[in-house]
Amino acid sequence: MNRRKFLQRSALATLGLAALSPATSVLAQSSAKYKKGIMWGTIGTKGSVLEKMRAVKAAGFDGAEMASHLDQAEVLKARDATGLEIPSVCGEKHWGKPLSHPDASVRAEGLEALKQTLRDAKAYGAGSILLVPGVVNNEVSFEECWKRSIEQIRLALPLAQELGVKISIENVWNHFITTEAQAVKYLDEMGSPWVGWHFDCGNILRYGDPIEWIQALGKRINRVHVKEYSRDRAMRTGDVGKGFNVALLEGANNWPGIVKALREVGYAGYLITEQGGPLEDLSAALDKIIAN
Repeated sequence: MNRRKFLQRSALATLGLAALSPATSVLAQSSAKYKKGIMWGTIGTKGSVLEKMRAVKAAGFDGAEMASHLDQAEVLKARDATGLEIPSVCGEKHWGKPLSHPDASVRAEGLEALKQTLRDAKAYGAGSILLVPGVVNNEVSFEECWKRSIEQIRLALPLAQELGVKISIENVWNHFITTEAQAVKYLDEMGSPWVGWHFDCGNILRYGDPIEWIQALGKRINRVHVKEYSRDRAMRTGDVGKGFNVALLEGANNWPGIVKALREVGYAGYLITEQGGPLEDLSAALDKIIAN
């Protein structure tokens, strides 16, 4: 082989390695087009599961985050008829039967509900479920919520692994895990690849910066909730809950910065809106967010 051919082949080999490098892989993910989803409980359309799914599909969504404990056969029939995907399933029992409850029998019910949510997700082809891990209140301290919820979630991990479905913790107003450092520590203590985060961009605005949370959680993020919140409205009314009474794109979220941060950490999953309003308006707002 002469020197010229050797140099040509070396250059091609180098290019081939570069194409397979982690940096290139992240770049490929960062250019991916996000799919649009909507949380089942926020769909304002009345009717059967099939009628709601048809409306969601007609509005331009790719998928719906289903609620758990529905009639599986009905959901599957509607999914197949509309072509909608189901990227996530939200547990319907975690508020009423929290894994942090002081009564062991209630915690056991919560665990069974968690397992059913995992089974629903497997049936629907969803790779993740949304879990509120516990609630801190007058009966349950932060430390108790931390310890009990981890104990119960670990009991569900064998099933999660068997089914191939991840458990994703959501940041909500449950007086538990209000900083990104706590979130990372919680997942690290869990110590399982089958437990990650379901990041809610709107909920976190009461406590911190969504971009900083995304940067801290990184690849631990399994799914993302797109929701708006207005700190100004909350302050003017004196009611923190009324901060949610604002249309998507009209609150405090820095959507270009949020999408940039998600791309930088390699998130390539669904953006799922949990926002009230006409389906067509929500779909159009998601299009603008994704375009960043």
